[in-house]
Amino acid sequence: MATSISPRRPRPGSDAGDLPKVFGRLPRWAGYALFAGSAVAVGVLLRIIGFSLVGFVVLTLLVYSVVQYTVSRRVEGRRRAADRLVTIVVSSAFALAMLPLVSLVWTVLDNGLPRLDLTLFTESMRGVIGPGGGILHALIGTLLITVSAALISIPIGLLSAVYLVEYGDGRLAQAITFLVDVMTGIPSIVAGLFAYALFVLFFGPGVRLGAAGAVALSVLMIPVVVRACEEMLRLV
Repeated sequence: MATSISPRRPRPGSDAGDLPKVFGRLPRWAGYALFAGSAVAVGVLLRIIGFSLVGFVVLTLLVYSVVQYTVSRRVEGRRRAADRLVTIVVSSAFALAMLPLVSLVWTVLDNGLPRLDLTLFTESMRGVIGPGGGILHALIGTLLITVSAALISIPIGLLSAVYLVEYGDGRLAQAITFLVDVMTGIPSIVAGLFAYALFVLFFGPGVRLGAAGAVALSVLMIPVVVRACEEMLRLV
């Protein structure tokens, strides 16, 4: 017995207005045009009541956010308008967070570039009070401390890695692995305090030796050397 399917009747009171509204899409240049218009309007207003750079930036962002949200909501719908508004807020927060960094970099470059000459690298601060001098002493000290720390760290780290890979299978190997893991997470300030306290115990308060810096740096270098050598030996 054949069954006929009758067409679906529309519900009472339903018409084309019940269908979901189809929204359009703003062109790519619309955002730039709205921002430029907001900036011009705020600039004219502040020109009348008194111009301020901070006020101009803040008011431009506020006016642009309101105008962008209103236009986008009428053309694109509520969801795209909210998306554009959140994009403006996040971008503004990022720009605000970048201002101190940009200011710091600009200050360093503005004050440091005129002093960046050959004298800066060939003279030290010995006997210099006030302007003048250079960083030759700092370069030599950094090089000496780095070489001394490498002389301490590389033999210890290499021998420890060889032992862990070739011979380490007991409690000593577990203890070395545990110490290396702990030393990997040591902050640099803790390593520096450890080296200073160690030298104070041997030489008394107020000691000032570059070897203390080498010891502190070696505490940070040893776990790195151990891990790197251990991985290379396991690959071989």
